[in-house]
Amino acid sequence: MRLDPTLIVITDRAILARASGMPLADAVRAAAAGGATLIQLREKEIGGAEFLRLADELRAALEGSGCALTVNDRVDVALACGAEGAHLGQEDLPLPRARAIAGARLGFGISAGRPEWAAQAAMDRADYIGVGPIYPTGSKATSRAPLGPEGMRAVLARAGGVPAVGIGGVTAENLAPVIAAGARGVAVIGAVMGAPDPGRAAREIRRCIEEARG
Repeated sequence: MRLDPTLIVITDRAILARASGMPLADAVRAAAAGGATLIQLREKEIGGAEFLRLADELRAALEGSGCALTVNDRVDVALACGAEGAHLGQEDLPLPRARAIAGARLGFGISAGRPEWAAQAAMDRADYIGVGPIYPTGSKATSRAPLGPEGMRAVLARAGGVPAVGIGGVTAENLAPVIAAGARGVAVIGAVMGAPDPGRAAREIRRCIEEARG
């Protein structure tokens, strides 16, 4: 299954609650209306039945929007809720094993912030890769130094043409160099989840992506 990684909005209920207090389902619906192409459900503090309930809720919220849902880490939850994809990190289930479970029912994104990880993702036929952190970020804990656009360019040189998104500190104001470095799109957390109006924020980011593409 092919996924469109032009604008991936990654969920964070804690950031959303502080910024707008909007229910998550309403926020992702607004982001989709604003031009998000993928919503990635990533809520590390919950699991089991609660995580599946939230996945079901988001799947229903996105019905008919043209925006796909991917689930972080959990291939089983992605399949159970009818999501279009799953996103796997370097410590998650290897992509060939995940695809053996899901067959053609799911597309897969892979976190690949190093050249060798990008090369492996290309060998495994990932649908897209997430490369980062590009800039300093407060949304996601990481000990890795920011790559910057030039570092992303080095990763993409090993990616075999797999579509890539830049992640980590990306905003409407600083995404143009990321696209210029070869990214198909961007993935954001705080730039949308932390905005007073998630739909408006997504719309501005999507506008800037299209402008940067020329």
